[in-house]
Amino acid sequence: MRVLLVGAGGVGTAITRIAARRAFFDEMVVADYDLSRAEAAVAALAGAAGRFRAEHVDASDQPAVTALLKRHGCDVLLNATDPRFVMPLFQAALEAGATYLDMAMSLSRPHSDRPYEECGVMLGDTQFAQAADWEKAGALALVGMGVEPGLSDVFARYAADELFDEIDEIGIRDGANLTVDGYEFAPSFSIWTTIEECLNPPVVYEADRGWFTTAPFSEPEVFDFPEGIGPVECVNVEHEEVLLVPRWIDARRVTFKYGLGEEFIQTLRTLHLLGLDRTDPVTVPSGAGPVGVSPRDVVAACLPDPATLGERMHGKTCAGTWVRGTKDGAPREVYLYHVVDNQWSMAEYGSQAVVWQTAVNPVVALELLATGAWTGSGVLGPEAFPARPFLDLLSAYGSPWGMREQ
Repeated sequence: MRVLLVGAGGVGTAITRIAARRAFFDEMVVADYDLSRAEAAVAALAGAAGRFRAEHVDASDQPAVTALLKRHGCDVLLNATDPRFVMPLFQAALEAGATYLDMAMSLSRPHSDRPYEECGVMLGDTQFAQAADWEKAGALALVGMGVEPGLSDVFARYAADELFDEIDEIGIRDGANLTVDGYEFAPSFSIWTTIEECLNPPVVYEADRGWFTTAPFSEPEVFDFPEGIGPVECVNVEHEEVLLVPRWIDARRVTFKYGLGEEFIQTLRTLHLLGLDRTDPVTVPSGAGPVGVSPRDVVAACLPDPATLGERMHGKTCAGTWVRGTKDGAPREVYLYHVVDNQWSMAEYGSQAVVWQTAVNPVVALELLATGAWTGSGVLGPEAFPARPFLDLLSAYGSPWGMREQ
């Protein structure tokens, strides 16, 4: 297997550090718009760097990505960029005849008249619209294969196959007790993506209604997270699992709730109130004349790079899937989860907990594809594949998962 990894930020760099310890691939080309970032990721691998090489690429330039795939004979494209670049990379992989993996899906657009009641363009719709082209080509696009979405979807598949006869609700619940020394506000993941998913109308699925939307930060609940994290207030957030899970798993209701905290929510609301969450450029006067800038890009530039916060971070992050239903005629409720301690991930890999937890899952998926344990064609989510091989291999990577009866 020869892999083109596009994106050498925090998650991309963590992918290289995890993959360097595995033997299932022949070469990984690490490509980024900033060549120095790609070179730094490769240089940090020391003795393993022989299987890695750095390249420059503009992720928005589909022909350039296609050419890079062909030039290096890569049969897989792993997308570690933010969601703005999903479609050019997705289409470049199809054109080159390569398998495609991403960790976030094509962007949504709220309903023009009823954004908090009806769905407009949903996450992943643009990709699923091309599913027939991938099937005709006999090629695979494995979409939403990070931690959330990704591992959370694998947990849902595992619950459906092995733990329940009927499922009333699948609810993704994400929480942490992470703190960052020296910062009042320092998101542990891409602020661009965080703004996108938190301020868009959240999507909920119900079997008798289909997909519908609510207001941002709706339906607050306190969820008790394991391994010392404790109770965290969680709210509805737009996320891919709600769009993926019902396509393959029979559940009466599917939700995604994120433990943001009141201070974080108020900061996001203030950004929205001031228009600083906008992505369309605004004109700003300067000495050289008017300049067009995206307010959201300015916010991202003013905040610290999440990949650089590891030494200042303390605590744990938890991703998991809560499932309620029946087994053998009796009610059952479980929480399947994966916890990463920042102290461990920094000591073991030099990557902070949130980016490491995101990065490990596409590497596990790549290995399953390389060995033939996972096969398929078309545009498929993680829940389209058997869960047990993934969960067993994740534990073999030294990062076990857990299950708690509720």
